Amino acid sequence: MSSPVAASVEPLLRLPGVTDAVAAAREACTQLRWHQALRRRIPEAAAESRVRGARETAFLDGIQFPVETVRDLSRGALSWRDDPLPDEQVLRGAVQVTAEAEHLRAVLSAAPRQVVARLHTAAATPLRVEAAALGRPRGPEAVCAELVELGEPVAAERVAARLDGIVELLRAVGPVPAGVVGALVHAEMAVVRPFERGNGLVARALERVVVQAGGLDPTGVAVPEAGHRSLGQTAYVGALAAYATGTQDGVRLWLLHCCEAMVAAAAEGTRVADAVLAGRTA
Repeated sequence: MSSPVAASVEPLLRLPGVTDAVAAAREACTQLRWHQALRRRIPEAAAESRVRGARETAFLDGIQFPVETVRDLSRGALSWRDDPLPDEQVLRGAVQVTAEAEHLRAVLSAAPRQVVARLHTAAATPLRVEAAALGRPRGPEAVCAELVELGEPVAAERVAARLDGIVELLRAVGPVPAGVVGALVHAEMAVVRPFERGNGLVARALERVVVQAGGLDPTGVAVPEAGHRSLGQTAYVGALAAYATGTQDGVRLWLLHCCEAMVAAAAEGTRVADAVLAGRTA
């Protein structure tokens, strides 16, 4: 590992069980790539992954909609309401940020800061966040009431420095395994909460971008958001809270959680590919 960031992450890979968990996640995603549907129908399977990812990332924000509804809204068979209810605002943010992730994988290495800003713009525009605050870290006057289970968000005067750290982590994709970078930036976004609203949606979309751009899931068919949900919302929040302690044990627990979630994400991707073959996604 050549970069200072990569060198600083290397000890995390030596924590008990982490190397094996990273390898298990990589093997699960490798097996997904060999699915018969992915020989010629990757775009269709990736589109369904985004539908399911949007549904599950909204669920992790406490919002539940049937997958059929999310699919129809995503493909334009249903129209968004002109005056959406709060739940519908979150769902639209989930759909938009998950779709935006598809476009950003190609530019992650060149413009990681812009990736974060564009993901926030996609997630937060439906949440009625002021245009001037889209893609910009919150100021001292802004109140963030998200993810309260993790404690207080980082103070506004420290947000810029922590965002710089997230950007440097994103630049370490390659020397550091994509699954590890995805896990770390996901947790950092959730703990720092650099924006007034939309932090959870951005954190999970950023992990999706990283695992695709970094080659762990190059087809974009795995569903990381479904992987987290499959382990339970309580386990998800608990693992993030462990990370927020800043201890080695806490970081280890989060990394193991994310690797297990990635194995489940690949399993959900297999179900997506099966559904594509069977014609059950239209």
